[in-house]
Amino acid sequence: MQSLFFSPKKPTAGGLIWGAGPVFLIPSGTDFISADKWGLGPTGVVLKQDGPYTYGALANHIWSVGGSGRQDISNTFIQPFFSYTTKSATSFTIQTESTYDWKSEQWTVPIGMFVGQILKIGHQPIQISAGPRYYADSPPGGPHG
Repeated sequence: MQSLFFSPKKPTAGGLIWGAGPVFLIPSGTDFISADKWGLGPTGVVLKQDGPYTYGALANHIWSVGGSGRQDISNTFIQPFFSYTTKSATSFTIQTESTYDWKSEQWTVPIGMFVGQILKIGHQPIQISAGPRYYADSPPGGPHG
């Protein structure tokens, strides 16, 4: 999946950072893990950075526009997030990456809590993070707990 965002150079007067654009689904996986479909739809993000806090949401919707063999796609993705970052670049994040499948009328709702740390390898900053994920809802046969 590839998302492209068009956004103003500076935050709004209220401090909001936002972007909107297209999202593309490219069938690049194997037969076992790929939807084997091309997809297209709108995407958007809005967030605010207030001192050590970052909060907002990312959302998109994808409709299949080509491909063969599998069920057509009509999925909405919603990712609200809240993060606190310390002066030493350690972040504490809670988020959900909820997806609603309009074809099967089912939600997948994982809730994650993560701790991350920014490190430098040479001059290149990287982030490592880890944490638990709990599935508040998922379709039959999907992930649980």
